[in-house]
Amino acid sequence: MRALLQRVSSARVTVDEQVVGRIDPVADGLPHGLVALVGVTHSDSEASARALADKVWRLRILDGERSAADLGAPILVVSQFTLYADTKKGRRPSWSAAAPGAVAEPLVEYFAQALRELGATVATGRFGAHMHIELVNDGPVTVMLEL
Repeated sequence: MRALLQRVSSARVTVDEQVVGRIDPVADGLPHGLVALVGVTHSDSEASARALADKVWRLRILDGERSAADLGAPILVVSQFTLYADTKKGRRPSWSAAAPGAVAEPLVEYFAQALRELGATVATGRFGAHMHIELVNDGPVTVMLEL
């Protein structure tokens, strides 16, 4: 699994002009939250989803070298199969490393649930939908995690 993390002061996901997921940490009195764009590959499992959730929750990329766990920062989770794009040959990316939806969707859901079980406030996008993501990247801080 891969997660591209962005430290944000706000973020929201819309599908068909309807907000389906939103975090607004600053309005809630927190300095930051996180957007986690999550990609799944063929060899991933519930164990890798749980391990990645723990890493995201405890990664010290917020102010003062604190984690989302330290601050109770919210996390917006959005599925992102394009994190597994292979661009080594030609001009057209290959998506063969990305797991098919039937495999990826339950693991992205499991990842979000694992974060909730750790204590996170989690909002999500909608798997497989054409989404618009608006965010205010704070720092900017963007980190790629891979297990």
